[in-house]
Formats: sequence, structure tokens, C-alpha cells
Amino acid sequence: MTTLAKRNMRNQIVRNNWFDIINILFMSIFALLILYPFYNSILVSFTPQADYVKTPFMLFPKNLTLTSYQIVFESKVIFTGLGVTIIITLFGVVYNMILTVLMAYCFNNEFPGKKFFLYAVIFTMYFNGGLIPYYLLIKDMGLMDTLMSMVLPTGISIMYMTVMRKYFASLPVELEESARIDGASDLVILFRIILPLSMPMVVTFTLYYGIERWNEWWNGMLFIKTAYKQPLQLVLRGIIQSTGAQVMSSHLQEAGIVPFTDGVKMASIVITMFPVMCLYPFMQKYFVQGLAIGGVKG
Repeated sequence: MTTLAKRNMRNQIVRNNWFDIINILFMSIFALLILYPFYNSILVSFTPQADYVKTPFMLFPKNLTLTSYQIVFESKVIFTGLGVTIIITLFGVVYNMILTVLMAYCFNNEFPGKKFFLYAVIFTMYFNGGLIPYYLLIKDMGLMDTLMSMVLPTGISIMYMTVMRKYFASLPVELEESARIDGASDLVILFRIILPLSMPMVVTFTLYYGIERWNEWWNGMLFIKTAYKQPLQLVLRGIIQSTGAQVMSSHLQEAGIVPFTDGVKMASIVITMFPVMCLYPFMQKYFVQGLAIGGVKG
């Protein structure tokens, strides 16, 4: 190898090293900007009010207290919203996935009028009937002030269905043809052949639907009037908008516990995020695979 070639290789290595260093620094700063709000929420929820007033921006707490969590747990209102949200999430995700999988598989096959119905479905992804017709429809269906008003209206995400349909179309056609020769029906082919091969995609969209259901508040705000039927996000919104004294029980007032308003808000947020944060690590493998598949097939 000539001296010039060695010099060019050395310069290329130096340029690559500088690029890697700058890239690592940029991504580290970006990750810090994303992670610090979560860390700050947890920090404030455990911090006494006196310490927070002295040093609002802190990296490590000097003292820890569970007073904010005690106030939230004593209020009981957050557990009512948690129960409603769990019901909405469980029934809603099953409802969403059944409809999405069936529609994706249906549009993956040929049938009369397929293009018309497919374009009609995709049209709804860009245009809707408006808020007032939507409200009147839910009212005419008798769903006002019921949990079903937060489950039934949002049945399918057209974007998720489209990505799933594209992935079903990428699977070998010979698998389905051989199953039909053996006498398998469409449901058998779907649940015994197609879905096992599409598990990363299914788990990814299950997680997406689960997060959407867990964060449900819009339909609850429009249609739910009874307090004990409100989802967790509406309850959390009420806690954040109210003062700490409004969520305190008489037991805590008699004990002389002074509420830390920001601490109560952050404790409520942490309690809301905790179930999703615990669930994600167990689904991370499928989630990453599903994202990669969706990026290639979509």
C-alpha cells in the first residue's frame, strides 16, 4: 500500500471518528431533553414543598417525602378513573384488533367492488363528518353517559389497517393456496397461518391501541357526565386543574398535612404513567420488530 493510500485511509478514519463523536453528543443531548421531564415529574412528586421552592431545578433531592402520594391515594377518585380506564383499554384493544385484523385480511383478498370500498375507507382517514353530527350520532344511538361511548366509536385506525394489509400482502401466496387445497377456511388461514407469521406487527399495533385507549379523554369529556364513569385522564385533568386542598380527605386535614400542589399533580402523572412503563419492557422485542417491518412494508 502506498503512502498516499495510507494517508487517505488515516484521514477517513479521523473523519469517521469525529462524525461518531458529534453524533453521540447530539443524540445524548436529545435523549436528555426527552428523559428529563419524566425524571423531573418523579423528582417533584417525592420532593417536599420547602425544598422545591428553594431549588426548583434540581438533579438530586435532598429530602424525600410520600405526602403527595398519600394525598392522591387518600382521595380515592384516581382509583375510580383507573378502573374505568382499565375496562376501556381491555375491551377497546380487543375490539380494535379484531376489526383491524379482519378488515386488513379482507382487503388483502379479491372480491367484487374491492377498490371502491377500499377508497371509501381510506377517504374517512382524511375527511370526517364533523363534531356536531358525531355528537348527534352518539346521542341517537343511546350511548350518552355510558362506557361504550368511549369504546365503540373508535373501532379502526385506517393507517394501522393499511400497514397491516400491506404486510399480509407481502407474505408468500403459496401458504394460503396450500391451506385452501387442504380445505382450510378463511378464518383458519387467518388465525393459524397469517397471524402467527405477523406477530411482531400484531403486538406493535396492540401496544399502539393500548396507549391510545389508556390516554382516552376526548370522548369521555364529550359524552360522560357522571363523575364515577370518567376515565383516568379526565380525573387526572381535574386533579391538575384543582388545588391540593380540594383533593384532601378530612383524615389528612385533621392530621395537619399541608398539600404541595405541584407534588400532587406530579404524583398523579407518575401513577398514570406507571402501568404503561411496566408493560413496555415486556413488549419491546416485538415492538422494535414491528416498527422495522412497518417501515419496510408500509
